Amino acid sequence: MEYNLFGNTGIRVSKICLGMMSYGTRAWSLDIEGAKPIVEKAIDLGVNFFDTANVYSRGISEEITGELLKEYRDNVVVATKIRSPMGDGVNDQGLNRFHMTREIQNSLKRLDMEYVELYQIHRWDYRTDIRHVMRSLNQLIDEGLVLHIGASSMFAWQLAQANAFAEHQGLEGFSSMQNHYNAIYREEEREVIPYCINQQMAIIPWSPLARGQLARPFTETTTRKETDNFQKQLYTDPNDEVIINEIQNISSELDVPMAQISLAWMLSKPGITSPIVGATKMKHLEDAVAATELQLDQDYIRRIDELYTTRPIKGHSYGGIL
Repeated sequence: MEYNLFGNTGIRVSKICLGMMSYGTRAWSLDIEGAKPIVEKAIDLGVNFFDTANVYSRGISEEITGELLKEYRDNVVVATKIRSPMGDGVNDQGLNRFHMTREIQNSLKRLDMEYVELYQIHRWDYRTDIRHVMRSLNQLIDEGLVLHIGASSMFAWQLAQANAFAEHQGLEGFSSMQNHYNAIYREEEREVIPYCINQQMAIIPWSPLARGQLARPFTETTTRKETDNFQKQLYTDPNDEVIINEIQNISSELDVPMAQISLAWMLSKPGITSPIVGATKMKHLEDAVAATELQLDQDYIRRIDELYTTRPIKGHSYGGIL
């Protein structure tokens, strides 16, 4: 396994991050017994970066993450998130200090950890002034509950505004961007990714395989494809099929799984630190790790790139559907 610097923090993370959303109570997810051998194998293969969120299976994912990483705690980088509703109260959501103060404690309790390496805002909160958000996040850093803070899908002007305020006030800005990016959604290449590169921020894309669609033929179906409503909202462009078919063609030519082709394509792009990959089968994990060693010729990359067409921005706001 190779490791990349996590932005300008000095921390090094594996070139693949294991996404823990795959473990919990969803129709397509695994329980803790199903997740255990995959997480242990990830550790054996050199993965040291694990990403979850409080909202994934309403906290169950964090509980599984904490339990399975307990004996490896000193050697892993753990990330979680906040914003989505976690209760029925009117303030049990968002990035307001009321919610954040409570939810960081709840996350740490579920994880059974004293702190997390990365605490991320789970999208922009239009109801809370970003100045309050940045001060609240920095308070968590000062209290030793969080080492660094990260952002997720938002517009470049929002990210720039947050970091500019932090710099002006002598606060720590966002060290990373977890954005929506893959071979069938590349709108981030316009502004967000260049900004992150300029600011030395880590880039840790979510859905690098388009929630599995870039790992299988377009016509093939799965339980997740049938039950994941968010996936149905994200990928509706008629050109998706064309790109997926071309990845399938390259996969056949090289005799390499589609997932490896798709991830190798992403890892060839500027600024990418560690794509977040979900794995409900051992093969998913093995393909992801193998992709870190696959060097695609520029001709193959060009064949995928040239098929892309502009599409609407998607992923910046999700309405709580995760």
